[in-house]
Amino acid sequence: MELIQEINEYLQLGKAKMVKALIRQALAENIDPKVILEEGLLAGMMELGLKFKHNKVFVAEVLVAASAMHAGMKELEPRLAAAGAEPVGKAVVGTVFGDLHDIGKNLVIMMLKGAAFETYDLGVDVETSVFIDKAEEIGADIICMSALLTTTMIRMEECTAELERRGLRDKYILMVGGAPVTESFAGKIGADFYTSNAMNAAEVAREAVFNKKKGQR
Repeated sequence: MELIQEINEYLQLGKAKMVKALIRQALAENIDPKVILEEGLLAGMMELGLKFKHNKVFVAEVLVAASAMHAGMKELEPRLAAAGAEPVGKAVVGTVFGDLHDIGKNLVIMMLKGAAFETYDLGVDVETSVFIDKAEEIGADIICMSALLTTTMIRMEECTAELERRGLRDKYILMVGGAPVTESFAGKIGADFYTSNAMNAAEVAREAVFNKKKGQR
């Protein structure tokens, strides 16, 4: 659909006002809000993610597009809720204790929301116990931890150790990410998944929850 493609393209350009206007038009034309979300907003961010991965766009462009996606989601969320769209799962997301960086975390949250996750933002400088306590409180499926400093990424290992200590390790999917984090590090500390960027975090999360619910984790 031409209108959906326009939403996709204007999203990648970071044109929030145009994205909002086009979404309103699409809804007025009775296009399914799920189609607008998946083929317009999410597909646009995924395409931008690939461009970012291949150094064709910069972080600033991704952030502007994420802001446009946020604006678009505000238009869509009431209609998605009215349609009775069930969340894929629940996720708690935060930046680890001692780390005040939030750009990556905020992008992950936006992508998870777009992928139909019920998402809880714990903010920055989050104690290990807070991740776990909040996950227990809301019945989360995933704990997502972000770190931008080599001195703070060790907090991620504390989380796996604390989950083990409480006998909860198998209850949650643990995802980690951030500039200094690597797949090797994630494996070493016992995390379930590592994602190198926010764009594919939602895709990994959806597949992980799907497999978990099928008992294939």
